[in-house]
Amino acid sequence: MNRSVRLQAAALLVAAWIGAALITVAVVAPGAFAVLPSRTMAGTMVGRVLPALFIAGMVIGVLVAVVTSSAPSAGAPRWASASALLAALACFVAQFWITPKLDRLRAGIGGPVDALPAGDARRVAFGLLHGYNVAGLGVAMVGAAVCLGFLLVAMRPRS
Repeated sequence: MNRSVRLQAAALLVAAWIGAALITVAVVAPGAFAVLPSRTMAGTMVGRVLPALFIAGMVIGVLVAVVTSSAPSAGAPRWASASALLAALACFVAQFWITPKLDRLRAGIGGPVDALPAGDARRVAFGLLHGYNVAGLGVAMVGAAVCLGFLLVAMRPRS
């Protein structure tokens, strides 16, 4: 497979993942919280979607990093590789470090997090971990967008 086809395939994968992430944060999550009868149910539903998004981000990030690091050129492909790895790492941390802590905390609470008083240490910890998880997805999305930008630059016709 020549360089151009590899870069185009990588760009397509990254663009597809960014699209999935955008649909998740702009449509799925807000929709779940708007229509489901409780925040707990909405959180559970969104929590079922995120692992697929995070794992896809890891796989695509590593795959794109391998493809772009093998492109016989410095510059944009090298930066695309680095930003793809950043996205994959952010997905990995969110999925395998933060999410398990959230799940253990939720199980320890044993009921709706919203039922806890605002100052309860468990509710505060849950809020922090949730914020870190959202930040992880945000970092992954920015990394993927930067990667896509570098891939597009690398695919420009050379004069």
